[in-house]
Amino acid sequence: MSDFSQTLTNILKTAVQNGVSDIHMATGVPPAFRTFQGVLPINLPAFTAEDMEALFKIFLTGTGQEPSSIRDFDGAYLLQGVGRFRFNLFRHRGKLAAVLRVIQNKIASIDDLKLPPVLKKIAEANRGLVLVTGATGSGKSSTLAAIIDHINATQSCHIVTIEDPIEYVHPQKKSRISQREIGRDTDSFSSALRSALRQDPDVILLGEMRDVETMDIALKAAETGHLVFSTVHTTDAIKTIGRLVAMYPSDEQAMVRLRLSDNLNATISQRLLVAKDGKSRLVAQEIMIANTAIRECIANEKKTGEMNNFIEKGKEVLGSQTFDQHISEMVVADLISMDTAMEAATNPADMHRNLSFAAGGTEHIKSIELEGAAEEVPVVASVVIPPPNAAPITVKPPATLGTSTTIPKIPKIPKVA
Repeated sequence: MSDFSQTLTNILKTAVQNGVSDIHMATGVPPAFRTFQGVLPINLPAFTAEDMEALFKIFLTGTGQEPSSIRDFDGAYLLQGVGRFRFNLFRHRGKLAAVLRVIQNKIASIDDLKLPPVLKKIAEANRGLVLVTGATGSGKSSTLAAIIDHINATQSCHIVTIEDPIEYVHPQKKSRISQREIGRDTDSFSSALRSALRQDPDVILLGEMRDVETMDIALKAAETGHLVFSTVHTTDAIKTIGRLVAMYPSDEQAMVRLRLSDNLNATISQRLLVAKDGKSRLVAQEIMIANTAIRECIANEKKTGEMNNFIEKGKEVLGSQTFDQHISEMVVADLISMDTAMEAATNPADMHRNLSFAAGGTEHIKSIELEGAAEEVPVVASVVIPPPNAAPITVKPPATLGTSTTIPKIPKIPKVA
């Protein structure tokens, strides 16, 4: 193993062992880890152009690509005994850079992630379209993996996943799973999805709804009796409907609304919030489950804005919930502070009303506010596992986060000849 390969291994081990979500590497600056507090640099020498070229060569092994030809490149990297990493290689100002997303080896279940139980019911539908939405880094992949794992553990069916790249590797349980990766196993989402319809699928997971052609085939799959899951980079149900409809020419949008109203089973939109203990993040979800009223809101553009009212009203019967309903429950359960809740609330006034109803009075809300105001999030820096006899170094949080935390040192990265 080369010196740089050993350095990379040390960095990746450290990230996995300490719950880092992303690793940033670029020419001319030290590597950095993303934690729930932000992107924190680790105290290593800045990566040279030779270091980054060595990194690219490791990640491009077997692809036939050379670092000099890369402008943008997506892939996955498996480090035996450590974990899987989704990566994007790119250039900025002509220099090489990379960002890696840490993918957990163990697929967390719906219960492990403390997600609402209604997700199991959504996963057990016979047909239709289910969309998981949210910003980048909001945990969409983890939620989808948990849903697919539930189907895999409870149903004897054929699940086809189409991903760019494959993130979570699902073992065969009760279901048979075919996982296909763009570039390695198929040319594009649209061609793979078209082929999937001839592969006797019961469930299809589409990594991302990227274009009109892909969406058309996904809707066709749902219309012909398949259960289809995918993701969209939108923040809630109303914006998701708007985004999908806007992909089409204006003269086709009315028909698209009708197709969505007939086939969309649910949207699961999520945000990550800092837990009250300051040491982890929790997912808050808006869950829209289609019923007659919701389907009318989807089909009729003039009524789409009323959707939140029906989502809120459907909580007891359907298990649907608005963001503010879920966030209120997290406050009452003492999982997040009131300050965090108010920052994340879609409507702060509704937040107070929901808390008042749940707690049985405004006095409880006031006490929660006081506790939230006194809450201080502790500073937690990443911890690096030491090589033998290594001297300690420090991770350097931004100045606003307080004193840096001493961690053991990763060996200095040698220049690659």
